[in-house]
Formats: sequence, C-alpha cells, structure tokens
Amino acid sequence: MLNIGVIGYGYWGPNVARNFHATAGVQLAAVSDISEKRLVLAQNQYPFIKVLKGPMDLIRSTDVDAVAIVTPVFAHYEMAKAALLAGKHVFVEKPFTSTSAQARELIDIAAKKGLKIMVDHTFLFTGAVKKIKEVIDSGELGRLLFYDSVRINLGLFQHDVNVIWDLAPHDLSIMAHLIDKKPVALSAHGSVHFEGKYEDIAYVSIEFEGNGFIAHFHVNWLSPVKIRQTLISGDKKMLVWDDLDPDEKVKIYDRGVDVKSSNGGKDGIHDLLVSYRSGDVHIPKLEGTEALKAEAQYFVECIDKNQEPFNNGQAGLQVVRLLEAADESLKHGGKRITL
Repeated sequence: MLNIGVIGYGYWGPNVARNFHATAGVQLAAVSDISEKRLVLAQNQYPFIKVLKGPMDLIRSTDVDAVAIVTPVFAHYEMAKAALLAGKHVFVEKPFTSTSAQARELIDIAAKKGLKIMVDHTFLFTGAVKKIKEVIDSGELGRLLFYDSVRINLGLFQHDVNVIWDLAPHDLSIMAHLIDKKPVALSAHGSVHFEGKYEDIAYVSIEFEGNGFIAHFHVNWLSPVKIRQTLISGDKKMLVWDDLDPDEKVKIYDRGVDVKSSNGGKDGIHDLLVSYRSGDVHIPKLEGTEALKAEAQYFVECIDKNQEPFNNGQAGLQVVRLLEAADESLKHGGKRITL
C-alpha cells in the first residue's frame, strides 16, 4: 500500500486527493495547506487523514511514502527536493520547476536515490491525446507540416507568472509527447496590459530540426471567448482537436494539397502544379476515463513496477526549458532563441 500526502488543497489539490484516494493500492494519508479553512474542508471530506499546516511536517512524516505537490510553481523546487531527500516519491503539479537548473538537480537526486518523479501533465492521459498519438504514430497523417494551438479565455490573471507559464505548459507538454522531433529554436511575442507585471497575451513559435515543421501557440487571458483547439497537419490528412466539444473532440480530415513540379514551357520556367484534395471526415471514438484518475493509477504502477514514467522529470525539464526560452525571447522583443 502506497501512503500519499498532498501538499496544497486549493483549486487543483482536492482533485488530486480525490483521485489518489480512489486509486487501488493507495492510501490518502495526509493533507497540508496554509489555510485553516482548507484543512477543515479536507478533514471533513477525509476524516481518517492527518491535516498539517506545515508542508515540511508532512514531508518528514514516516506515514507518507509519496508526496503530491500541488502549489504555486515557486514552491515546487524546495518541497520536491525536501521530499526526495526524505526518501519520498514525488508527483508535482505543472510546470515542474521555476528554472531548468532546479529541474536538473531534482532529476539527479531522484536518480541517486532510486525514486520516481512524475510531473502532472494531465492532458497526456485524456482519451483525445491518446488517440491523437495513436493516429500520428501510425503515419495516418503522413509527413507532419505544422502544429497550431490556441488556449485562450477571459481570466484568470495570475500574480506570480505570465500567461505563457500559466497556460502553455499544457500545450508544450502535449506537443512534446506527440511530436517525435527535436525543437531547435523559439521566438515569443507578448504584451502587458492594465499596468500588470506579467504578459497577459502571447504568441510562441517553435522551429524543429528537419523538414520545415513548425509549431505555434496562442495563449491569452483577455479573450471574450474560451477556445481550446489544436490543429495538426500532415501531407496526407489533417487533424483538429476541439477540447470544448463534448461529443466530437477529435476530427480527422482527408484534406490537403497535392503539388507537382514541371519545367514548363520553352522558356524553361519551373512551374508548381497545385491541386486541392477534399475527402471524408472521420470522428474516432475516444476513451472516457477521467485523465487524472488514469494518471494517478499510472504513478502507482510506475512505483510498483520500478518503471520510468513518460511524464517524468526529463519531460518536465523539457517544458521548463521552452518556458525559459520564451521568457528570454520576450525580454528581447521576440528575438529568436536557439535551444
């Protein structure tokens, strides 16, 4: 039985606690939060647990084997390091850490102690992302051409990070999981409004090695509408993922462009002969399991079987490196940053 403690019982913490509590082979042992009201709520929901105001008290507890850290990002490194040094496996909310140096240090500690790090990239466990990966890996889309992601809404403004650090970790982790290509450069543009400290709207473009594949991300706290949409285009088929569509989240379009070259007429002019293909639309069936439930079970399995999670510290580090590069680009007016 894996005894787990949850640090942070604000917005996301109750969901993490609920899913670990419902996972076979897990005992929810303790919850820590700086708010007395949140601790009372946790105790009422789970009368059998310890409630502790001090996170280090939870980390030092001999009744806890693994720690779920569900706090603002600035606290991730300190708590995760303390947990690892105390011999606990760690489950960390995204983004993994505030810097790539912090991430590398935690990875090294976990490796030396034989412990597992899992970064809470929840979307990787959704039926939609699982199906999209299956489609891409099968070659159904053909040679990939571009990846375009929009994650926009009105609010919530964050007091400690910009909109890229708040919203883009979802999409960067999804992209890294789906696309088997190495990113080589990044550029980002953003704006600060209403006398704020952090960018509330931003656009990020990532270049990849190879044949011209490019990814683009739009994140925004100021949109009058909420949009969660990703387009992935291949030279055979194209895929659209609308996460807000309750019934038809993923659609695969048999559409594209066929290009042939010709040397043309007597002047030897090189011509491009372009034709457009428009075929059927396929809507695949998706798994209906709650993503966080599947992720909690996977965390336990990785510990029990001593296997490395695909959403491990290295995956978290990759996202943090992209976030750091985006910040660097923003500071220099959209400068292209080599990765």
